Amino acid sequence: MSETAVRAGLEGVVAAATRLSSVDGQAGELIIAGFPVEDFADRATFEETLYLLWHDALPNADQLAQFRRALAPHRHLAPITLNIISAAAERKADVMDMLRMATSTLTSDNHEQAALALVAQMPSMVAAYWRMLQGQAAVAPRPDLGHTGNYLWMLSGTEPSPEQVRALETYLNTVVDHGLNASTFTARVIISTQSDLVSAVVGAIGALKGPLHGGAPGPALDMVFEIGAAERAEAVLRAKLERGERLMGFGHRVYKVRDPRAEVLARAAKRLFDHAGDRSLYELVMQVERTAVALLAEYKPGRNLQTNVEFYTALLLHGLGLPNELFTPTFTVSRVGGWIAHCFEQQALGRIIRPQSVYTGIRDRAWVPLAER
Repeated sequence: MSETAVRAGLEGVVAAATRLSSVDGQAGELIIAGFPVEDFADRATFEETLYLLWHDALPNADQLAQFRRALAPHRHLAPITLNIISAAAERKADVMDMLRMATSTLTSDNHEQAALALVAQMPSMVAAYWRMLQGQAAVAPRPDLGHTGNYLWMLSGTEPSPEQVRALETYLNTVVDHGLNASTFTARVIISTQSDLVSAVVGAIGALKGPLHGGAPGPALDMVFEIGAAERAEAVLRAKLERGERLMGFGHRVYKVRDPRAEVLARAAKRLFDHAGDRSLYELVMQVERTAVALLAEYKPGRNLQTNVEFYTALLLHGLGLPNELFTPTFTVSRVGGWIAHCFEQQALGRIIRPQSVYTGIRDRAWVPLAER
């Protein structure tokens, strides 16, 4: 018998054909539903992006208005969901643990209604939970605000500015889908068994929670705060590299050049900080980035370690007033739309995902009775 090749982590294995996104790490290219991410992320509303992913077409004005109307009533949380969120707040559970538990309370036999509820309630759950942790009452969604504006409103109780909405909207569009990553694959595996959409999203949340997948935008900003002043950037970063530490926010497993999502979010952050925010922090971040890229080229020649999406995610979300603990949950607010699009695609395919495994254990063992062991 010939030996079967095992691809650890399914590295290099093509497990799905998709129209939803294309990731080219060598070229530094991300295409979402036919659009280069840098061409649409700072133009589209998140509702337009959802419609595009779910229907493979941009909505006209009537279709977009109808889609927004369909989402709006689902933003209100059911009593059972609020009870779970309240119980999690009493335990001070991790926000992603709360999301996993609260999302499982959603039920619907209709896939379209379940999809709308999952997208609409994700920001409601995050915002309600965060306010409960601070000893504050949850803020009800407003019918006159869109998806992104409502998230910021429910978090703070203050109406967001157009610039704040545009900044967060750009972020949500940028990270909504990214190939067959671990959480997306998890969602497709679950839905391929003809399970329900809620179960698929709960499983995806569990996968995203893992630090090897969900990323660490917070530590990228922590590093900037540790440096504190532009003149300290080289000394602090050089010391980290000398100790063999990783510079958070630089390098990516897929992208071997600058992450295209970093380009999009860098522009969005500049616009946000030009309008409002700590301009000195923005200038410090720029200096840290320049210094880090130069030192990485010096210490790790040939590896081309460039800025990744985490670096500017941290700056943008911090500029919007979000604490580090909400960075990954806010990523989830976006990515749930991509997970659902992949579930729809997998349902249309109608085939269970069932890879093979290679047995490496002992063979031909003889059973030994308990008294003789």
